[in-house]
Amino acid sequence: MDVSFLGGPRPQRGIGVVAPFDFALDRELWRWVPDDVSLHLTRTPFVPVEVSLDLARLVSEHETLGDAVRALNAVAPEVVAYACTSGSFVGGVAGERAMCAAMTRAGAVPSLTTSGALLAALEELGARRIALVTPYTVSVTQSLEKYLAEAGITVTGRAFMGLTRHIWKVPYRDVVGMAHQAVRGAAARAEPGRAETVRAETVRAEAARGAADALFISCTNLPTYDVIPQLEAELRIPVLSANQVTMWAALRQLGTRAVGPYQALLDESARRGPVLPEEQEGWA
Repeated sequence: MDVSFLGGPRPQRGIGVVAPFDFALDRELWRWVPDDVSLHLTRTPFVPVEVSLDLARLVSEHETLGDAVRALNAVAPEVVAYACTSGSFVGGVAGERAMCAAMTRAGAVPSLTTSGALLAALEELGARRIALVTPYTVSVTQSLEKYLAEAGITVTGRAFMGLTRHIWKVPYRDVVGMAHQAVRGAAARAEPGRAETVRAETVRAEAARGAADALFISCTNLPTYDVIPQLEAELRIPVLSANQVTMWAALRQLGTRAVGPYQALLDESARRGPVLPEEQEGWA
């Protein structure tokens, strides 16, 4: 049968993605990608280690990254993204930059990481104070906070799950609950004592200074796509996630935009100012 009249297939631009061996959310990455862009994923080799700082270091070794990028060279991506938050923040800001340089040397194309993309997204939004949700243990969460502090970002509140495996199985309701906990925790710490002599205007101003500019949900293995619009509507601040910022940064490198309904990072019309504590849902 002659199908020449179809005129396809449509030309595709490529993004190479290096993910840890246990990455399970390939389809979530694709949801941010327009039709004329393809993702080419490869994974780091398996190691029998649970989610931890040790694993973060193992899946971000330069030799491992170089091998992965050289495998992607066969399909000629225009940019390579390392899709792992902990693996790209565990070495600090300098370590993240060194990872990008190592990947660029191996592939001769621009490279980025999830943690580097996070800083770029915060700069895009003008956010310097963030609430934080992670699925990690205390030590991994603290390492992320150290990375953010090094970059001049203040964490106003956090909620973490303490997981070491099967992070992709966390249901959306748990992500939403942790997000509210992190943001409300920041507001609670920012709320001054309400002495009768303190004017209401002063209270509101002090609370505003303590509020988060944005919320970040860490880990590329934690599902977030469908909860971002809900959380932005409820919290009235921009909500960023690991997979979202990775795809946003990679697509921006191609000169195109990520797709997604009502997400402040992707759509300027969806951006809102920070919410004061007494205006937040559930505040009492």
